[in-house]
Amino acid sequence: MMNEIPEEGMTPDYLKKAYKTFRKRLKLTRLDAESTLGGSSLSGGRKSGIVAISPPGNFPQEVWDKLVEMGKLRRERMGLYELVEDLTPKKKGSNEIYDK
Repeated sequence: MMNEIPEEGMTPDYLKKAYKTFRKRLKLTRLDAESTLGGSSLSGGRKSGIVAISPPGNFPQEVWDKLVEMGKLRRERMGLYELVEDLTPKKKGSNEIYDK
Protein backbone atom coordinates (compact mmCIF):
# COMPACT_ATOMS: atom_id res chain seq x y z
CA MET A 1 0.00 0.00 0.00
CA MET A 2 1.06 3.57 -0.60
CA ASN A 3 -0.30 5.03 2.63
CA GLU A 4 2.85 7.05 3.20
CA ILE A 5 4.01 10.17 1.44
CA PRO A 6 7.30 9.60 -0.41
CA GLU A 7 10.45 10.78 1.34
CA GLU A 8 10.90 13.60 -1.19
CA GLY A 9 7.49 14.99 -0.18
CA MET A 10 4.32 15.64 -2.16
CA THR A 11 5.86 16.11 -5.57
CA PRO A 12 3.73 17.22 -8.52
CA ASP A 13 4.08 13.70 -9.96
CA TYR A 14 2.77 12.14 -6.74
CA LEU A 15 -0.21 14.52 -6.66
CA LYS A 16 -0.88 13.88 -10.34
CA LYS A 17 -0.89 10.13 -9.74
CA ALA A 18 -3.35 10.53 -6.85
CA TYR A 19 -5.61 12.77 -8.96
CA LYS A 20 -5.59 10.30 -11.87
CA THR A 21 -6.37 7.46 -9.45
CA PHE A 22 -9.34 9.43 -8.07
CA ARG A 23 -10.66 10.20 -11.57
CA LYS A 24 -10.38 6.56 -12.62
CA ARG A 25 -12.12 5.33 -9.45
CA LEU A 26 -14.97 7.83 -9.98
CA LYS A 27 -15.35 6.80 -13.61
CA LEU A 28 -15.41 3.09 -12.73
CA THR A 29 -17.91 3.70 -9.92
CA ARG A 30 -20.22 5.51 -12.36
CA LEU A 31 -19.88 2.77 -14.99
CA ASP A 32 -20.63 0.13 -12.38
CA ALA A 33 -23.79 1.95 -11.29
CA GLU A 34 -24.93 2.41 -14.89
CA SER A 35 -24.45 -1.24 -15.77
CA THR A 36 -26.78 -2.66 -13.11
CA LEU A 37 -29.97 -4.45 -14.07
CA GLY A 38 -32.82 -2.24 -15.12
CA GLY A 39 -31.02 0.03 -17.54
CA SER A 40 -31.97 -1.45 -20.88
CA SER A 41 -29.35 -1.20 -23.60
CA LEU A 42 -32.17 -0.75 -26.12
CA SER A 43 -33.56 2.27 -24.34
CA GLY A 44 -30.22 4.02 -24.10
CA GLY A 45 -29.58 2.93 -20.52
CA ARG A 46 -29.55 5.41 -17.70
CA LYS A 47 -27.06 7.88 -16.37
CA SER A 48 -25.51 7.50 -12.95
CA GLY A 49 -26.21 10.18 -10.40
CA ILE A 50 -22.87 9.60 -8.68
CA VAL A 51 -20.87 12.80 -8.42
CA ALA A 52 -18.76 12.20 -5.30
CA ILE A 53 -16.86 9.23 -3.87
CA SER A 54 -14.62 8.50 -0.92
CA PRO A 55 -11.01 8.85 -2.01
CA PRO A 56 -8.93 5.74 -2.69
CA GLY A 57 -7.09 4.48 0.38
CA ASN A 58 -3.81 4.19 -1.53
CA PHE A 59 -2.91 7.77 -0.63
CA PRO A 60 -2.90 9.57 2.75
CA GLN A 61 -5.43 12.23 3.74
CA GLU A 62 -2.84 15.01 3.29
CA VAL A 63 -2.82 14.34 -0.47
CA TRP A 64 -6.58 14.83 -0.78
CA ASP A 65 -6.41 17.97 1.35
CA LYS A 66 -3.69 19.34 -0.94
CA LEU A 67 -5.77 18.57 -4.07
CA VAL A 68 -8.70 20.43 -2.50
CA GLU A 69 -6.39 23.35 -1.73
CA MET A 70 -5.16 23.31 -5.36
CA GLY A 71 -8.75 23.48 -6.61
CA LYS A 72 -8.77 20.05 -8.28
CA LEU A 73 -11.26 18.43 -5.88
CA ARG A 74 -14.12 19.69 -3.75
CA ARG A 75 -14.85 18.30 -0.30
CA GLU A 76 -18.42 17.10 0.18
CA ARG A 77 -20.28 15.69 3.18
CA MET A 78 -19.31 12.53 5.05
CA GLY A 79 -15.76 12.27 3.71
CA LEU A 80 -16.71 12.29 0.04
CA TYR A 81 -14.86 14.23 -2.63
CA GLU A 82 -16.05 15.53 -5.98
CA LEU A 83 -14.17 16.63 -9.07
CA VAL A 84 -14.26 20.35 -9.74
CA GLU A 85 -14.33 19.59 -13.47
CA ASP A 86 -16.84 16.97 -14.51
CA LEU A 87 -15.93 13.70 -16.22
CA THR A 88 -18.89 13.67 -18.57
CA PRO A 89 -17.60 13.95 -22.14
CA LYS A 90 -18.79 16.83 -24.27
CA LYS A 91 -20.81 16.11 -27.37
CA LYS A 92 -18.77 15.95 -30.55
CA GLY A 93 -19.19 19.02 -32.65
CA SER A 94 -20.96 20.93 -29.92
CA ASN A 95 -20.51 24.62 -29.59
CA GLU A 96 -20.08 25.61 -25.94
CA ILE A 97 -21.71 28.98 -26.49
CA TYR A 98 -25.01 27.37 -27.45
CA ASP A 99 -24.86 24.49 -24.95
CA LYS A 100 -25.19 26.75 -21.92
